[in-house]
Amino acid sequence: MQYITLDQLINELDLEVIYKATDAVNVKIYSAEINRPGLPIVGYFEKFAPERLQIIGSSEWHYYNDLPDTLRYDSLDKFLTYPIPALIFSRNLEIFPEVIELAEKHNRTILRVDIPTSKLINELINHINFSIAPSTTVHGVLLEVYGIGVLITGKSGVGKSETALELLIRGHRLVSDDTVEIKKVEDRLRGESPALTRHFMEIRGIGILDIERLYGVGAVKQYEFIDLIVELELWDENKFYDRIGLDEETVEILDVKVPRVTIPLRPGRNTAMIVEVAARNNRQKKLGYNAAHVLNDRIMKEIEKRKNIIKK
Repeated sequence: MQYITLDQLINELDLEVIYKATDAVNVKIYSAEINRPGLPIVGYFEKFAPERLQIIGSSEWHYYNDLPDTLRYDSLDKFLTYPIPALIFSRNLEIFPEVIELAEKHNRTILRVDIPTSKLINELINHINFSIAPSTTVHGVLLEVYGIGVLITGKSGVGKSETALELLIRGHRLVSDDTVEIKKVEDRLRGESPALTRHFMEIRGIGILDIERLYGVGAVKQYEFIDLIVELELWDENKFYDRIGLDEETVEILDVKVPRVTIPLRPGRNTAMIVEVAARNNRQKKLGYNAAHVLNDRIMKEIEKRKNIIKK
């Protein structure tokens, strides 16, 4: 089961640490569900979910602030006995002295941010959802072509990076070369580059290229959702290649089916241009227009028309 540790969350979102539990590095968060503990702080714990991150916003803070010291201490003491991952104060709210004292007593992590509660919840949910999403790694090149995420695959040395470089020159954007990290986000596949190799590309005979430096920030992109897989392979005279496009091929990655087209390579073929056309055609299909089906319908209607003439 996927999870993110509390320590990772603190570092990645740059949360202010008021008090850090000794086991924060081992605290695992499995769900992006967030809790604002309105009922628990007034004493109702029957439906309390302590495994969630707990947020103290303006309403909860003002309730605590209006309580007498002894009642506030008792409420926080009971609340922090539960094994919550962390208690986060939004809006840079003041931390009550009892909170730090009881955090040390119960070994609970106390954090703070200076953003509104609603924005904090959105950021936490999005970040945790992405971090715990199912993931895999594939060998290929991911680009944005006409707003379509195109993953170019194929055997090593077939020309993936060279094709991608030609597409960059034609105005498209690079996401990742050689290694693509893929995560399943809301039933779609989001691909990005490993941080170590981001914006770099290898071209045999030249070496490593920094695409951002060579072509500018407009030539690169941090991530893209994968809409189409283009597989490059050397032309095989004994293999039948689809010439019509009625039978659509798909590849399943992380239980998500993605359309795939196979482009056979031979001297004289402009591979980059074919990839552009494949991306445009994929977009047309997503909009409900399939040229192969339209042509097939015309042919079938013409056949039916001629049959009727013969019968007459």
